[in-house]
Amino acid sequence: MADSKELLTKLSDASTESEFFSPIPTGYKKGKTKYVFVMGTVMSGLGKGIFSSCLAKLLQDKGLKVAPIKLEGYLNIDSGTLNPFRHGEVFVLDDGMETDMDLGTYERMLDLDLSKANFATSGQIFSSVLNKERHGDYLGRDVQMIPHVTGEVKLKLRQLAADSKADVVFVEIGGTVGDLENAYYLEAMRELAYEEGPHSSCFVALTYILEPPALGEQKSKAAQLGIKQVMQLGIQPDIIACRATNPVNEKARQKISIYSNVPFERVVSLHDSASIYMIPSMLREHGLDFEVLRLLKIEDRINLRHERKAWARWCDFTDRIGTARYKSTIGITGKYTSVRDSYASIINALEHAGIALGCDVGIEWIETTDITDKNAAERLASVDGIIVPGGFGSRGAEGKIACVRYARESDLPYLGLCLGFQMAVIDFARNVCKLKGAGSTELDPKCAEPVIDILPEQKKIEGLGGNMRLGGRDVEIKPETVAWNLFGGKDSVRMRFRHRYEVDPKYIETLEAGGLVFSGKAPDQPIMQILELPDHPFFMGTQAHPCLTSRPLRPSPMFVGLVAAATKRRHAQVDLPDCIEAVKQVAGLA
Repeated sequence: MADSKELLTKLSDASTESEFFSPIPTGYKKGKTKYVFVMGTVMSGLGKGIFSSCLAKLLQDKGLKVAPIKLEGYLNIDSGTLNPFRHGEVFVLDDGMETDMDLGTYERMLDLDLSKANFATSGQIFSSVLNKERHGDYLGRDVQMIPHVTGEVKLKLRQLAADSKADVVFVEIGGTVGDLENAYYLEAMRELAYEEGPHSSCFVALTYILEPPALGEQKSKAAQLGIKQVMQLGIQPDIIACRATNPVNEKARQKISIYSNVPFERVVSLHDSASIYMIPSMLREHGLDFEVLRLLKIEDRINLRHERKAWARWCDFTDRIGTARYKSTIGITGKYTSVRDSYASIINALEHAGIALGCDVGIEWIETTDITDKNAAERLASVDGIIVPGGFGSRGAEGKIACVRYARESDLPYLGLCLGFQMAVIDFARNVCKLKGAGSTELDPKCAEPVIDILPEQKKIEGLGGNMRLGGRDVEIKPETVAWNLFGGKDSVRMRFRHRYEVDPKYIETLEAGGLVFSGKAPDQPIMQILELPDHPFFMGTQAHPCLTSRPLRPSPMFVGLVAAATKRRHAQVDLPDCIEAVKQVAGLA
C-alpha cells in the first residue's frame, strides 16, 4: 500500500494508465477534515436532516467547526421549480441558491448562513461531469459512473472541506439506500472513506421501527433488512439511529445490533419529541457526540469551556419550551395548507417567537379560495393574527385580499410575506385610495391599475431580465418607523427574497398619500420592500421572507412583533408589552 502522499498523487491522476481517479482540490489537507455520513433506510422522511443538524450542533458546541452538505438524487439543478406539494418548501440561501427544506434545518440549528457549496443534486453533478468531458478534462478517458461521477461527488465534499476549513463535514444523502438515484452517492461515500483512511469517517444509518397497532409490539425486521442493504453496498454502519413513535425497547435494539455488527450502545432510540429543539439533548444523553469523537479520533480538538457556555445558552432556550403563560392563534392563509412542510420556516419562526415571549402559538390553517369580504369576519373569528405567506398563481388571491382588508379594518395583527406584501398593497389601493381596478399583472395581465408589476426599469437595475430576485439583499430602513424600532434602530438590515413582482413606483405617491408607509426599500432604487400602517396594532408586509433567517436564539423581529400583538389582543385584560417593547425585551435592548 502506497503512503498517503503517494496515494493522493495517484488519486489525482487523470491519465489513461491509472484506474485511480479522485480529484483533490487545491489546499485540501488529508486528515484535517473528518466526515459523518447520514443515510436513510426503510423510508424517507425520517428526519435525517434533523438528526444530522442536531449531532453537528453538539460538535459545534464543543468548539469544532462543522460544515453540512445535502446530496439530493433528483436531476433538477436546484429546488426552485419543485412543487411544495411534492417536496415541501423551497429554502433560499443568502447567495440565492434554491434548496430543499433541510438546509433551513441546518441554518436554524447551527446558526450559520450556508451557500450553494452546502447543497448538491444529481443534476449539478452530472452537468459538471459532462462540461468537463466536453472540455477534454478527462484526457480521452471513457467517462463512467465510477470513477468519474463518484470522483465529482468526492471533489464536491473535499472542496467544501478545504474552503470551510471544517473539522467535520456532515453529509446527508436524501431519500433511502434503496433508491436507484442514490447508488452512486453511496459508492462515493464508500470510496471516500477508503481513500481517507482509518478514523476518517463515521457512517450513521437512520432506520424506522414499526409498531403496528394491531400487534401492539415493536417490529425490527424492516429495519434489519434496510441495514442489510447498506452492508451489501460495502458500508459498515458505525451508528444506527432508530426512529419510532415511542422509545425503542431493548429487545429491538439488541436484534438490530446483532444483525448489523454495531455495538449495542451505538444503536439508539430516536423516538418522537415535543420539539426538534429537544433532540440535541436526547443525542447527548445517548453519548453520541463522544462516540463520534472517539470514532474520528478528534477528542483532542474539543474546547470544554466553549461547550459549557454554548450548552448553557441552549438549555436556557429549551427550558422555556412547554412553559408558556399565554396563548395566541395565528391563521396562515395559504394555498398549500394541506402540506405543512410547505410552510416549515414560518412554523419554525412562530415557534421561535412564541418561546421567546412565553406564548404557546397555535396555528390555524385557512384555505382562502372561498373567502370573500362578506364571510372574512366569520372565517377569521377564531384567530388573534394572520399571516399571508408567499406563493405563485391566482388561485385564492381574492380571498387573501379579503383577509388583508378585514385585518386592516378590524385591527387584527397582520404580517404579509412576499405575496402577502403585494396583496396588502392591492387592498390599500382598492379600498383606501379608491383605485378600483388595482391589481397585479401576475394575477391579471390586463388589470386597469397594475400597482404590482414587473417593471422594465427594474429589470435594467437588477440586470436579471424576467428572473426572480433571489437571495440576501440589503434593505434601507426609514428612521422612526415601526420597522426601524423592530430592527433596533438600524438604518439597514439584510433580508432574503424570492419574487418577481414589485410595487410600480408611479403609484407610490398615491399610496403614501392615503396613509401607507413604505418603511423599507432597496438602497438607491425605487423598489419598496417593507410596508406598515403606523396607527394599527401591528400591520406589516415585506417582499422578503424573514422566516428564512429566524433562529432559535435570535427570532425574527417581525415574527416576535406579530406574536406579541396577537397575544396582547387575546389577553386584553393582562398588561402585556406592545410589539416594539416585546421585541426589545427579546433582543435584550429593553
